[in-house]
Amino acid sequence: MIKVVYHSDFTRVYTSDPAAEAGRMEAIWDVIGGKVEEVEALPATREQIELAHSPGHISLVERRGLYDIAALAAGGALQAARIGLREPALALIRPPGHHASADHSWGFCYFNNMAVALLTLKQEGLIQKALVLDIDLHFGDGTVNILGDKKWVDIYNPAGRSREAFLSAVDEILTGLTVDLVGISAGFDYHQDDWGGLLATEDYAAIGAKVRKAAQACGAGCFAVLEGGYNHQVLGYNVAALLEGLSR
Repeated sequence: MIKVVYHSDFTRVYTSDPAAEAGRMEAIWDVIGGKVEEVEALPATREQIELAHSPGHISLVERRGLYDIAALAAGGALQAARIGLREPALALIRPPGHHASADHSWGFCYFNNMAVALLTLKQEGLIQKALVLDIDLHFGDGTVNILGDKKWVDIYNPAGRSREAFLSAVDEILTGLTVDLVGISAGFDYHQDDWGGLLATEDYAAIGAKVRKAAQACGAGCFAVLEGGYNHQVLGYNVAALLEGLSR
């Protein structure tokens, strides 16, 4: 069974935004529960968070009373990345992170979970090159802000006016891949029944399978972290589809 990093604290409603809405995480577990191996999330250390964020921004998150849950999410992403070096994994976490820049954040994000994970692994010498595939409806500006000038990281936000065009863009990104680790910023708000109105549930399985195949071809690992996705009626099925693809 694929490993999913999670903590019961992620069910807590910590703000009034859609990412923190009651029942969101439960809607996912209702579908994937019993089909995955749960790994309890542990918080990132302040030193790990400081690899991605300024002291001033960290202090702001603390003053808002959100440090503990944001650090737990960042730590969960790091755990999934570590597991991903050996086998595919998912960080089923919130708050999301890809709109969190070094000095500020917006879009329901506080710490950049993907950036904390990759910067920590790079500092520890566990990876030399990484790819971030951000499939969220919204551009991951925070990830680009933190990692965009790093020559060892490539960041892609595929787009398309049709399902076929989107999947073709993913194929193009993954062609000839030569990295140590692929991190998927797994937003599900591009779904036909979510804000983006584009992708079908089976497309997430296809994306997962494409990433797994490309990673295997170059000897890389792969993992995913939850970003957006707000229709509770379909979110769990979309997450399950991505996991199914990553497990192929």
